[in-house]
Amino acid sequence: MVTLTATLTPEEGGYVARCVEVPVTTEGETIEEALAALREAVELWLEDQPLPQHGHPVVAPFDITVPAA
Repeated sequence: MVTLTATLTPEEGGYVARCVEVPVTTEGETIEEALAALREAVELWLEDQPLPQHGHPVVAPFDITVPAA
């Protein structure tokens, strides 16, 4: 078993799920559905691609200054 990292972003009608370690993105109406779809999509992706051998990513928020419109 391998542990990967998912980010979930609320979108209209559900969630977009992205895997941080590999270029796979899916969606679902709920967090659980989005994660299940991502799990399946990553497993399919890994059938044709090797799992990258780098360390676990660090996910961190950061601030930027946005000019007023």
